[in-house]
Amino acid sequence: MADQPTTAEPVRARFSPRRKQQISRGVQYAILVVALVAVALYADWGSLAENFAKVQVAEQALPDLFTIALRNTIIYAVGGFVFAFVLGLVLALMRLSQVKPYRWIAILYIEIFRGLPALLIFLMITFLPLALPGFEVPFGTYGQGILGLGLVGAAYQAEVFRAGLQAVPKGQTEAARSLGMSATRAQVTVVIPQAVRMVIPPTTNQFVSLLKDSSLVLFLGVSGEYVELAKFGNDLASQYANATPIMVAGVTYLIVTIPLGYLASRLEGRKGRNR
Repeated sequence: MADQPTTAEPVRARFSPRRKQQISRGVQYAILVVALVAVALYADWGSLAENFAKVQVAEQALPDLFTIALRNTIIYAVGGFVFAFVLGLVLALMRLSQVKPYRWIAILYIEIFRGLPALLIFLMITFLPLALPGFEVPFGTYGQGILGLGLVGAAYQAEVFRAGLQAVPKGQTEAARSLGMSATRAQVTVVIPQAVRMVIPPTTNQFVSLLKDSSLVLFLGVSGEYVELAKFGNDLASQYANATPIMVAGVTYLIVTIPLGYLASRLEGRKGRNR
């Protein structure tokens, strides 16, 4: 007699892997819907709107939100990025140099500034006049913010550049040298431009990170015309005893960072397709 299926056979063994995946996904969706409904029923939407989305308070942030806070945030971020870009490239070249002291200096810098919290760097900058009497950072408050962001960003940007420089085929340098170029000229005209093009996507992400880190400028004690978004939102929130200005500042950050993040993803995808 042919073997008959036993009733002891586990029920789940009768389902195909695809069916099991569909059941699992359905259970996850059901749990998510239940969680969302529970949050919607539990939340006090009136109180949330009053404390985090009060239109009258939000209106008080305009137009200074854009003409002062956002403008300063962009100044700090762009200035810090340019500083980090240049110093990061120099550090990357030093890290790959055959001169050992250069490598040691670059490694020491990168490890220190990647290991320390960015907040501590900004706090140290505030004490520079005490440690170095008579020394002043150029461009005042703007210079201090750019210096802090640049010092931190350069450590990360150096590693990005190092990866890009190492990704350039050595044959490119050999071909340039065979045409009579010096090692320095081959590096400047052949290797570095290719490396820069390769690291555009992660460099864009670095700019987004610096834009968000610009909020640390508030620890420099900025006020008045030098405030950035985080400080601006916090000051207004304290003035009106309402969190709406902080939410407005957060939305303004997102208006800038989300398109930049999308751009970085598109550039990364295009780079992957071109390989």
